[in-house]
Amino acid sequence: MSTNVTTGFKHKSVEARPTPKVVSHEEWQAARIKFLEREKQYTHLRDELTRQRMELPWEKVEKDYVFDGPEGKVSLSDLFDGRSQLIIQHFMFGPHETIGCVGCSFAADSINGVLPHLEHHDVSIAVISRAPLPVLEAFKKRMGWNFKWVSSGGSDFNYDYHVSFRKEDLEKGKVYYNYGIVENLPTHLEDLQGISSFYKDEDGNIYHTYSTYGRGGELQLATYNYLDIAPLGRNEKGENGDLTAWVRHHDKYDEKGHVDNTGRYHEDKTPGSCCSEEHAS
Repeated sequence: MSTNVTTGFKHKSVEARPTPKVVSHEEWQAARIKFLEREKQYTHLRDELTRQRMELPWEKVEKDYVFDGPEGKVSLSDLFDGRSQLIIQHFMFGPHETIGCVGCSFAADSINGVLPHLEHHDVSIAVISRAPLPVLEAFKKRMGWNFKWVSSGGSDFNYDYHVSFRKEDLEKGKVYYNYGIVENLPTHLEDLQGISSFYKDEDGNIYHTYSTYGRGGELQLATYNYLDIAPLGRNEKGENGDLTAWVRHHDKYDEKGHVDNTGRYHEDKTPGSCCSEEHAS
């Protein structure tokens, strides 16, 4: 099943088996040992992909990007915060939105715990969106996040790294995303998600080393990695076969809202009703 561009994390669903085969301990262990060989193959392949990823060429960042941060204007160089490596999460949050994308919020929930470990290993993380800084700050406070989040609304950064799309391109029905042409993206969907990595040398030169989109960001999703070893796996049975079936902002699981196929959360008026007019656009 192909990647769902709007959420980024659609995969080929594995049907849950409510009546699995029950065997003796000896049979269970034999099956587990046999499967272990496949897991080792996967681990070695992942190691090899990592090695090849590190051998990819770099491109020098020639443009001076400036963002709105909590303490004023900051450059891309400033986001390194004294370290040589920078990972950026491109968070879907457009200028006219007040609530962050559910899928990107799902990913952002994984950052807080790893942040001190990365920062003590020469890696900084920053989250970047086009929404105005006060909107980002309010949502960040609501969600209890402590990572650095800046607004790129006044720069070309999102467009240059192919996670935002100009209206004229959307109206033409073709945009460039995940290293290919995506056709007929909803015209209101001006932003999508991704991850980009950068390196800064001792002379202050910045290089773009890697970007990934769609399912390329799944390795950074701690919840999915836990679910993949749970008895029923991801268990995403919804119409879209992705996280929109069940993921909510972590403070909304007890509410009656729903998530549409673009990753936007909607508060329902009453149980079983459609979304409110306030969030219908």
